[in-house]
Amino acid sequence: MIATVADIIDVMELIAPSRLAEKWDNVGLQVGKSDWPVKRLRVALDPLPDIVNTACHDNIDLLITHHPLIFKPLSIIDFDTPVGRIIRMAAKQRLAVFAAHTNLDSAKDGLNDLLARRIGLKHLSVFVDFSQPSLQSNQTLARDEGLGRIGTIDTGMELADLSAEIKTKLNLEYVKYAGNPHLMVNKIAVCTGSGSGLMSQFLESDAQVFISGDLRYHDARDAEANQRGLIDIGHFASEHLIVASLKKKLENIIASKGYDIGIDISFSEKEPFISIF
Repeated sequence: MIATVADIIDVMELIAPSRLAEKWDNVGLQVGKSDWPVKRLRVALDPLPDIVNTACHDNIDLLITHHPLIFKPLSIIDFDTPVGRIIRMAAKQRLAVFAAHTNLDSAKDGLNDLLARRIGLKHLSVFVDFSQPSLQSNQTLARDEGLGRIGTIDTGMELADLSAEIKTKLNLEYVKYAGNPHLMVNKIAVCTGSGSGLMSQFLESDAQVFISGDLRYHDARDAEANQRGLIDIGHFASEHLIVASLKKKLENIIASKGYDIGIDISFSEKEPFISIF
């Protein structure tokens, strides 16, 4: 059965309902038309020029990314700008581009659940259940929907040892941590992407450690002053793991609907920061 962009959008609504997106976010169809047929689909973290160019070269019909191509309304589409070039490239090739961002973060079994389980957290609950006005719709969040997750580990361990274990579990080059290396940890809060904006919620919680990306110098000082710990695993590392997971979810649902679609992932994405050791 031939599927259209609209059909895949319906599938994505099952995985990451758009009602969960934050008001400042821009999720959904970024480029293309809902009635375009989809025979080949690719999943990536970012709609970068090389990712879109490769998708066009490979005759991909729909590119699903976590980060949106367009965050704010465009006053002009200038083909000499990076976004303009991507839009022109995608339109010429009839490549539809779709984003699932904060809605995929907050969804049940979404990105935050994935990271928490990969780390080994048990007894998960939503870390921050923001009030309805922060969302794009006024619908009430379910108990298992919201930003971040908080949970426990089977056996308490010191902050330094936990940091080393997370580095191994996530196959990272490095992690950064702040706080007393001997701080005993059994309850952990996590937030994928950039978690600095949730520091106050972390300090008000009973978690000993907060794991996220893009944590700041003053966040580290605040954690130290409150006898807490931070583990910064990086923005890319905290989110790129969704690519393979989303591909599998899409495959399962699309197969159940009888759509004939080839699904793959982008293999060229990498951490933008280069570390010198």
